[in-house]
Amino acid sequence: MNVTGPLQSMVPSIEKQGNLIRDAWNRLHRLPGGKRLFSAMIGRTARYTGSIGARVVELEHGSAKVVLHDRPAVRNHLRCIHAIALCNLAELTGNVAVAYSLPDDARFIVAGLSIEYLKKARGTITGVCRIDAPATSARREIQVPVDMVDESGEVVARAILRTLIGPKRATTTNRD
Repeated sequence: MNVTGPLQSMVPSIEKQGNLIRDAWNRLHRLPGGKRLFSAMIGRTARYTGSIGARVVELEHGSAKVVLHDRPAVRNHLRCIHAIALCNLAELTGNVAVAYSLPDDARFIVAGLSIEYLKKARGTITGVCRIDAPATSARREIQVPVDMVDESGEVVARAILRTLIGPKRATTTNRD
């Protein structure tokens, strides 16, 4: 599909613009309800991720914290947070840390995820990620570690996202 003229500016493209995640967080997080609005925006963009209702509470260059409240919608039959909800939390936490930290001309995709469940996850769980952020958009693979921590500070699950970094595609006005 070829979109040109005024319609072209209405079609959001992460490929065309700077760092949308960083810009949105920097504009919203200090405002009343801004973190909630930012998290809802992420959830609307990545709908499956949005299904767990997690909230980004801290985001800066090289790190992120995302909170998931324990509630029936994310529990399994054992009355603890479902394994896939924890995977979703790990991916969200790692992805916002990477996305925020990327140079404006870079993009990423998760190519793999491994997770280890250490104990039943009950109560509020916080995803914590710290990375050495890429300084350039040069093609490479990075390991993105995410710990999921309960309210007592115990790690309930540990994940590693295998993330591919590379330059954004050059945009053209005519595509076949």
